Amino acid sequence: MRNFILLFSALVLAASCDSLKPEELEPFTLSMVVDGNLVFEGRPQLTIHVENPNRKAVMADAKAVISTDKGESVTTVSTSVKVAGNASEDIVLTTDEDLAPGFYKARCSVNEKAVGLALKGGGGTPFFFGISPAKLVSAPDKQADFDSFWEAAKAELASIDMKAELTEIPSRSNANCKVYLVEMQSIPDLDGGEPVTIRGYYVEPQDGKKYPVLMHYYGYDDLKPVHKVDCPYGGSSPQYAELYLSTRGQVLNNRPANLRVSDGKGDFVNIYGDWFAYNFGQRDHYYYRGAFMDCVQGIRFMATRSSSDMSNVFAEGSSQGGAFSYAAAALSDYPLKAIAPCVAFLGDFPDYFSIVSWPASTARKSQGTMSDEEMFRFLSYFDTKNLATRITCSVIACSGLQDGTCPPHTNTAPFNNLQVTDKEMYYYPFLRHEIPSDWPGKYSAFFKARTQQ
Repeated sequence: MRNFILLFSALVLAASCDSLKPEELEPFTLSMVVDGNLVFEGRPQLTIHVENPNRKAVMADAKAVISTDKGESVTTVSTSVKVAGNASEDIVLTTDEDLAPGFYKARCSVNEKAVGLALKGGGGTPFFFGISPAKLVSAPDKQADFDSFWEAAKAELASIDMKAELTEIPSRSNANCKVYLVEMQSIPDLDGGEPVTIRGYYVEPQDGKKYPVLMHYYGYDDLKPVHKVDCPYGGSSPQYAELYLSTRGQVLNNRPANLRVSDGKGDFVNIYGDWFAYNFGQRDHYYYRGAFMDCVQGIRFMATRSSSDMSNVFAEGSSQGGAFSYAAAALSDYPLKAIAPCVAFLGDFPDYFSIVSWPASTARKSQGTMSDEEMFRFLSYFDTKNLATRITCSVIACSGLQDGTCPPHTNTAPFNNLQVTDKEMYYYPFLRHEIPSDWPGKYSAFFKARTQQ
């Protein structure tokens, strides 16, 4: 009799579960499954992991609304899957046809509940994925005088007396490496103007040997800086002679004395305002004409030092520093061995301005009477996708697929325009505008493998 009662109770419970109304069902637990880097060839494979906490099977109506990274509608794909009670399913959403090379936004949902990536700083829906990015075409739009423009800038730089002045930072130096604040002159902002003082931190090995040169370029600075500038320490076993270069008006050139390691100097003040806007539209006086030449001047400074092996010059930087890495490789008098631009800025302005709001918002405020055609013609002189055509060294680059500041399209454009075959691109599916934790190790290994002994 007891067994019969237990069996009867179980049947009643099952019947009760089977008769649950939709509003009585517990919601699914949803998550996106990322196997790889969210970069696909032809058709996406968007996988949603569905866990059904109910005792009865429930239909999962999955949907992905896909648009381009510019917000243009592409397609909606959907499927329905029955998920057994207390079980889970991986539901794959894909398109019926191949998508064109590029980057896309997906809004995914199951039973009208949104699901996105588990991103640092909060969940993200929608999210971005890539299709055959190596085939993405962002054709150069450089003007007929592009090369002569930059050769003229380099000739002007060559006429400047660098007047490099070194101030040792004892708190960062040791017997193996000395660390200096270096100040040097670069080209004027205006015709007939005075040379501009730029600064950096220079790390010099002290054993009398020559070392490969490593240039570090900084990202876009804060207009109202409140944090100290990090000053490197001299290492115990140097691998490079290093220069952490600050271009005009930024970083070291934008800090009062109390926001720098003690160097015996006064305050350094930014006179440029918002750098992207400085002399916007004036090709020969624009901020980035001077800043790119500052990057070249830093390499010229390193050539004056006895510890520098100028047959092995490398450069790295993130965001604006990534753009500076491209500029250095394109414009330096000394051929670089390799560069490592990370989440690089200043790429493919016509598309850039269609994808995210900044720096387009600054450009529009500074556009004045220029037509869009005139504005993009002006910006083409400073576009990394055009500078890339001059580069002959090896390149390792990376991009965050969820980057809303320097989106993957703008990183892929210059990379695809490189004429070199020794190049590697890495896409990080979860990252926004940030440096991947494994990036320093990755580019260091890349540089080491290309160091000429």
